[in-house]
Amino acid sequence: MRAAGQGVRSLTRLFGVSALAGALMAGLLVPLAGLAGIGSEQVADSLHALPQTLTSQPPEVRTRILAADGSLIANLYEENRAPVGLNQIAPTMRQAIVAIEDSRFYQHGALDLQGTLRAMIRNRADGTVQGGSSITQQYVKLTLLENARTPAEQRAATALTYQRKLTELRYAIAVEQEYSKDEILARYLNLANFGDGTYGVQAAAQHYYGVNASELTLPEAAMLAGIVKNPSGYDPVTNPVQARNRRDTVLERMLKLGRISVAEANAALRAPVIDLSTVRPLLNGCANSPYPFYCEYVVSKLVDNPALGDTVQERDHNLKTGGLTIQTSLDPRIQAAAQHSIDQHSKPTDNTIAAVTVVEPGTGLVKAMVQSTPYGDGRHETAYNYNVEKSYAGGYGGFQNGSTMKAFTIAAAIQQGIPIDYQINSPPQIDLSGVPFRTCTGRTRVLNYQPKNSTRSGDFTMVDAARFSVNTYFLQLSEKTGLCAPATVAAELGMYNAQTLKPLDQVVSFTLGVGYVTPLMLSNAYATFAARGVYCQPLLITSITDQAGKSIATPGQSCKQVLEPWVADGVNRVLSAVMQPGGTGGNLTFGNWDLAGKTGTINQNLAVWFSGYTPNLAAAAVVADATPPYTNLMNGHKLDGQDITDPTGSGTAGPIWETAMRGALDGMPLEHFVAPPDRVLGSLAGQSSSQTAGPNQNQNQNPNQNGG
Repeated sequence: MRAAGQGVRSLTRLFGVSALAGALMAGLLVPLAGLAGIGSEQVADSLHALPQTLTSQPPEVRTRILAADGSLIANLYEENRAPVGLNQIAPTMRQAIVAIEDSRFYQHGALDLQGTLRAMIRNRADGTVQGGSSITQQYVKLTLLENARTPAEQRAATALTYQRKLTELRYAIAVEQEYSKDEILARYLNLANFGDGTYGVQAAAQHYYGVNASELTLPEAAMLAGIVKNPSGYDPVTNPVQARNRRDTVLERMLKLGRISVAEANAALRAPVIDLSTVRPLLNGCANSPYPFYCEYVVSKLVDNPALGDTVQERDHNLKTGGLTIQTSLDPRIQAAAQHSIDQHSKPTDNTIAAVTVVEPGTGLVKAMVQSTPYGDGRHETAYNYNVEKSYAGGYGGFQNGSTMKAFTIAAAIQQGIPIDYQINSPPQIDLSGVPFRTCTGRTRVLNYQPKNSTRSGDFTMVDAARFSVNTYFLQLSEKTGLCAPATVAAELGMYNAQTLKPLDQVVSFTLGVGYVTPLMLSNAYATFAARGVYCQPLLITSITDQAGKSIATPGQSCKQVLEPWVADGVNRVLSAVMQPGGTGGNLTFGNWDLAGKTGTINQNLAVWFSGYTPNLAAAAVVADATPPYTNLMNGHKLDGQDITDPTGSGTAGPIWETAMRGALDGMPLEHFVAPPDRVLGSLAGQSSSQTAGPNQNQNQNPNQNGG
């Protein structure tokens, strides 16, 4: 063995580094390999068979989901990596990694022959294959590992064989011909594993020190440079003693090479290895987002986007590795207002669920989405998003929404030329048994149906009936309009059964609440009235860009005029009366805002709603039984830690809506509804909205009916 070592040293002196590296592919490795016990023909054949060019796949890069103001909602990744250019990496970081990993990187070619020969002799002695790799060779190894997509490819990329080392060397020569040293160094620093789940120097700098790679100090750079040799063994969080020793080794090497002064070295040696308070947790996925339910809904929409891949699995992989930037509609200020409302009016330990969604009229932008039960799988936690449909982790798939459906009957009546002063005698109870109601395909009826009012009874205009949520008025009005018209309006405004994803059933009780809807559906439908009949599909994802800033196709804003503006103006006038003194929403008014809305209560108090809007924003709030299968009465349940004795849309869900909207509208310009034409107003023409409701109706309380 000693003789073999002497032979190698003689070769080194004879040829020198550059000449030997240049002659490598001409066959000089054949006799050297012979020293290591490899057949000459085997090596020669291997060299000729090796590919000439390294084809690198784009590295796995984390995807960012951003709020409308650019703040971070969540990172999605399989490897936490954020590539940066060499000019975005501190010079001291570049010096540290070169000093400890390949001090003559800028002097030699693809092969650091001195290190390689030393490693070969060591390997011959102990039977291993390791050491002696230049930064270029390490970059090649990392690239091959990154490109590996199957277990077999991964094993081949890390196999302890000379075949693998020769493959890396051939690729390294090609890399040195294609890229400059600076480019290779930048690529290496963006691929390297820096421990604790971080890949690339930028992600490592942000994780360990809360700074960008361009801001790293000498002791920080030395720490990171030392990690790459053994990412788990030198992890400063879990192995601080070993990490300090390794960092100090890097500093000593930099001093020996003249990269830093004695004073700089001493100062860096005295610095703590890491301040745990600066270590940022690796917040991967929606579970770690400040807005987990909104985030999960966004991700579910992304996984449905064919532009991200042909299959669900491919799209999911691309989301976590493609380095995408997902811009969303979430407004952190409005989200905070909605969260404040939920926090003020409910508790996570309640056995009811409270939820609210806020949408911008005229754009469909979903500005906020909040619920009372926190995200998780523990006690008093849930992964269900009660603001959205069942197909997107929406729990049971919404709740019946009671008299908020009356808005669609109002719109249908106005469409048919029925003015809002249209009067109907509305007794406490009516018998609709066997009465035929027109549908889109024929007629329907109920054999035994005697609905009651839950609020007032008497002679009402449409405005008065909405103000007091008079059931018998709207059942008779829907008999006049037929069921097809309000059902069509509801469908055009995005209302469908959140469990079955089919149109709402055209049944006699349609106007009192039918099927299961969500706060997102209802708030967006009411936003159509606020936007004077312009319906926009709910929009959460406003743009997707790849690493290069190139746009990726995503369903964008989709709006269309589904109601004539004068029809929507008429609905706004009617629902504004709900917010006037004495109306079911009269206790929810604030400021000088033009407000419109509607309460909703479900039979037997399974759920209560309030949905309302201004020209600026629309929101829907619901409080419901939170125990599957969601069929328990809320009487005796708790909300905000208190027993619920008489749940109503106005008194139970209304305050959640009001507090959320107060905060959301703060600072927004004061806008006003447009007055409807006289043909819509009828005898109410010339009167303000505050003058349209009469006070002289009799009261008849029946709380066990869908309605107010």
